[in-house]
Parts: sequence; structure tokens; C-alpha cells
Amino acid sequence: MNNRQLFLRHVAQTSDAPLALEITHAAGMYMYQANGKRLLDLIAGISVCNMGHCHPAVVKAIQEQAATYMHLLVYGELVQSPQVAYAYTLTQHLPATLNSVYFTNSGAEATEGAMKLAKRYTGRPEIIGFENAYHGSTQGALSLIGEESMRAAYRPLLPETRHIRQNNMDDLLQITARTAAVMLETVMGEAGVRKPDAAWLQALRARCTETGALLIFDENQCGLGRTGTLWAFEQYGIVPDIVTLGKALGGGMPLGAFVADREVMWVLTHNPVLGHITTFGGHPVSCAAGLAGFEALLSSGVIGEVAQKERLFHHLLRHPRIKTVRSAGLMMAVQLDDFPANKKVIDYCIEKGMLTDWFLFAADCLRIAPPLIISEAEVKTACALILEALDTL
Repeated sequence: MNNRQLFLRHVAQTSDAPLALEITHAAGMYMYQANGKRLLDLIAGISVCNMGHCHPAVVKAIQEQAATYMHLLVYGELVQSPQVAYAYTLTQHLPATLNSVYFTNSGAEATEGAMKLAKRYTGRPEIIGFENAYHGSTQGALSLIGEESMRAAYRPLLPETRHIRQNNMDDLLQITARTAAVMLETVMGEAGVRKPDAAWLQALRARCTETGALLIFDENQCGLGRTGTLWAFEQYGIVPDIVTLGKALGGGMPLGAFVADREVMWVLTHNPVLGHITTFGGHPVSCAAGLAGFEALLSSGVIGEVAQKERLFHHLLRHPRIKTVRSAGLMMAVQLDDFPANKKVIDYCIEKGMLTDWFLFAADCLRIAPPLIISEAEVKTACALILEALDTL
């Protein structure tokens, strides 16, 4: 059997119709298939490859760290220089109260750790999420997902978790002295790129402060430059009590983190000791790769180019079949009539050499989240192909 047949038979599937594209290698903005075709990557592994595929600095860091040491011991017991260096560098680019980093394997695990931390620190049982939110697929993260179709088959979920509506002032009154934390995506991703109103977000911060609930921002998709600032929350003048990170954090390697003030994080050290444990979280190779990618991101200047590229997408993506284009930097949702129309556009683009996708809770929207290194010429190529696909509908 060939690789595609082996993939379908022996690799656990998450849908009955996977893309099943066989990729042999990738570099920069492009992935290359076994059939010789090149794909312009318009989704960056779902906001993972912010600096493109196989960035030379990231590859070099991986090779050097793999030759130095890999796994040594469970997280937190030994001083491992890649963890230390990356934690220090991250905290130098975060607000002063976000100064303690707990590295995990993924964004979903960062969600789990943040939920545990909030309950342990506050001594409260309730965690509030939002309708149409996405925070990962583990049991705790699933409990905060704001879409019943994703949750229903796995009930019972965690008790004392519930959902309110983004941008609804009345719902903020549901945050009470029982609430350990309120968790939201700074920009909602799988809902189809939905930004909060600034006044509402200020009111949410004030309500959490008033009731003693911790405010957790999920920046898995929108962090690390994607919205045009290093962190999306910078644009609102608000500092969360905890921030969760993932996706681009590892430079293409598996890595997540939850970050809080050291005083808050310290509660995981006692009653019980080892209050949160991971074997592979903060793997030294992942941390070395992530640090190299982070430093490349900061030194490249691409964050400063995001707004111009965002405007170019908006200028070019004009077509009678496009209902609206929502964006937060290079995190964009192109809303079409329905999912069948969107799927036809996606399939057409893939056939013609460009990979794009849809959103879990906004299936009528085309996802655009390319590596931040995308050139203006490549933006024009991508938009021309999308318009060409729309003309076929």
C-alpha cells in the first residue's frame, strides 16, 4: 500500500473526509506534495507557522539542542537552559504582572493548567467561558467550548462551567463571588474572527476585579504578532491575570504555556505539592525552537507589516459572493453564502495550488491566516485565486 492508503488505515482519523494531501517538504510560504505540486500556505498550520515553514534559525536551534540534550526529567525539577531562556525572554515582552511561565505541550494543556490555577488560587469552583469560544479538545477545555454540537457527545463535562455572551453587558452580572475565572479568546478564532468591543472588554476587566475573579485571555491563535501587535490584548489597554499561549509559541514545534504573576503561580507548589505536573511540557527542543522563532519574529519587522497586508487583503477581496470580511491583522474570515459554497472555494484553491480552510463554528467563512512573512505579491496571488474560485460558483 502507498502512504495515503496507510494513512487512512492506520492513522486515527478526525473526519470521514480528510484532505489526505501527502506533503514531502515545506519551506517559507510553501508546502510541496508528493505529486510535485506546490501549495501556497494561507493558514500557517492554523496560525502555528508565523515565520513560515522551516525557518533557518528555528531549524538550527532544533539541531543544536537535539545534539546537546533532549528529555531529562519531568517538568520543573532541573534547570534546563532552553526553558529558562525562553521564559525570561517572554516575560521581558509581557506586562510586569505576567512574569511566571508554566510551559505545556499544547494550547489545550495551557487551558487546563490555567483553569486549575484559577480554582486553586481563588478557592472558588466556577469558571465562565463564552458562546462560540474554542479553547481545545481536552475534557476541561471542552467544557469551556461554547458550541453544544462539540460538547454533547462527551457529557457529563466539568461541573461549575458555563457560558455567557461576548459584548453583552448584562451577562457580566453573572460573574460573582463564586467565579474563579472568566476565560475568553482575546479575538475569537473558530467563531470566525470576532473581536470584542473595547468598552465591553474594559467592563469585563472591571467586573472581574470587583468580584475577585481572575481574567484569562486565550492568545493561542491571536498572539505572537498575528493581529499586528505582539499580543492582541495590547490593543485594548487591558492586562489579564493569566494568559494562555500555544500554536506559534513553539516555532512549529509542540509547545504551549500559561503565564501569570509568580505569587499566583506559587500556589501550585503546595497543598498539594506538584499541583500541576507534565512529563514533556517545556521540552528543551521545543523551547529552543520557540525561542529562535520568537527572536526571529521580533527582529524581522514583520509585525509592523501586518496592518498593511491586512488592508491589501481587504482592498482586493471584493466580489458579489463575499458577504463580509472580518479581520484582526492577518487573522481573517471571508464570509460566503454557506458552507457548500465555501467548500467549493476551498477545494478549487487546493486544486490550483493554495491551501485554505474553514472555521469550526463559522463554516460559511473562509479562513485566511498565512505566515506573517507573506509578501504583497503573494497576497495578490492568493486574492486573485480566491476571486477566480468565487467566479466558478
